[in-house]
Amino acid sequence: MLYAVICRDKPGHLPVRQATRADHLAYIEATGIVCMAGPFLQDGAMCGSLVIVEADDLAAAQAWAEGDPYKAAGLFESTEVIEWKKVIG
Repeated sequence: MLYAVICRDKPGHLPVRQATRADHLAYIEATGIVCMAGPFLQDGAMCGSLVIVEADDLAAAQAWAEGDPYKAAGLFESTEVIEWKKVIG
């Protein structure tokens, strides 16, 4: 099943995102369940993340989100994990 991990950064935390980016990308590669991902932008600056993961169930997708180095660094103001259905693309 596919799940959307929707994360919004805390205001003023772009330096945290930049400092943790390499660890976040390594986590994505190591876990092997990310189908697509990318940052949200506001005025050209990264301000959140959308990550589509393929997991057995919601609990597994939530566990992935909890293990994200961005989450551990305190980057996110909010994180939501919801089932997602690919229709186009």
